[in-house]
Amino acid sequence: MDIKGVVAEGFEPVRDAFVRNFQVLGDRGAAVSVYRDGRKVVDLWGGTKDANGTEPWAEDTAQIVRSATKGVAAAVPLLLQQRGLLDLDAPVSSYWPEFKAGGKERTRVRDLLAHRAGVPALDRGLTVAEAADGVSGARAVAAQRAFWEPGTEHGYHAQTFSWLLSELVLRATGRSLGGILAEEIAEPLGLDFWIGLPESEEHRVGRVAPVDPPESAGTLRTRPKRNVSAAYADPDSLTRRAFAAIDPLPDENDPAYRAAELPASAGIGTARALARFYAATIGVVEDGARIFTPATTALAGKEFSSGPDRVLVVNTRFGPGYMLHGPASPLLSPASFGHPGRGGSLAFADPEAGIGFGYVTNAHAKSVTADPRAQALVRALRSAL
Repeated sequence: MDIKGVVAEGFEPVRDAFVRNFQVLGDRGAAVSVYRDGRKVVDLWGGTKDANGTEPWAEDTAQIVRSATKGVAAAVPLLLQQRGLLDLDAPVSSYWPEFKAGGKERTRVRDLLAHRAGVPALDRGLTVAEAADGVSGARAVAAQRAFWEPGTEHGYHAQTFSWLLSELVLRATGRSLGGILAEEIAEPLGLDFWIGLPESEEHRVGRVAPVDPPESAGTLRTRPKRNVSAAYADPDSLTRRAFAAIDPLPDENDPAYRAAELPASAGIGTARALARFYAATIGVVEDGARIFTPATTALAGKEFSSGPDRVLVVNTRFGPGYMLHGPASPLLSPASFGHPGRGGSLAFADPEAGIGFGYVTNAHAKSVTADPRAQALVRALRSAL
């Protein structure tokens, strides 16, 4: 395998794990990047730009990262909170009056961010066009009756998080979340990451495809617990309905879908951008830029939800938009905050170790929160520290 890029002395185990992902775990095209104390120490890429293609993955190749988008998107409301423009303890309806319908009048902003809003699914799934039009999604979640009393339980808002977060930011600022991200985070930090891909960047994005783990993966292939498998198999379960809030499932290689501002699932970027982004949430990166104050960094890693997840049917932990370290989604340490993307991608920060980490792949496996390839890289990184 022809792996390109650089690795600082001492971080060679990450390169070894990255190579093994191609040799044993079925990666086709991927990149991994690590920042430590604001300095880039790992920046690797290899394989093909398209999962089923032959063109080599280039240094600037970007990919859709599915739910790893959520962690980047969450920086926008936290930045607004940092500036005094958003109150996490305020009712969502104080910004968005229509949202109080259906038993949601007591939902707080912090509930919305931590998957406690009670609307992980919709009575009728939206078409791809409706999901992307910037209006229908917000109307649907505002009108939706809560599946539980908001704030009392949590369940992963896999797709509805897009419209909840987008509309909250729009109502609080009059601006789109993707626009704020581009102008106030991505551009100042030099990040190749978009929620709403510009047409001018479409040529850089590889095509993704579903893959099965190869036979060589052997015992590393994981088998979900029976109750989890049953939840995903039952079309009437809250699990299936949450992931089917866009119905039918979108074509993630469609330029129209990539151009949509969907902060739950359609972010596109490089591993380098993800690692640099998370490094800037916990400190100063190479050129002196940062995103959060120390108080906001502490807030990002604070637990808002924990225990049985009504949607994922396992125990999960969430902060304000970030998934936290735990058995369902192992990160570097209990101090880590970030987000996986269903099928493989992973990005996070670890303030104690000074780490910003990003991994993206075009080979989407069946994993939801703990892909074996991403976990192999995390273990290698832990061994190098």
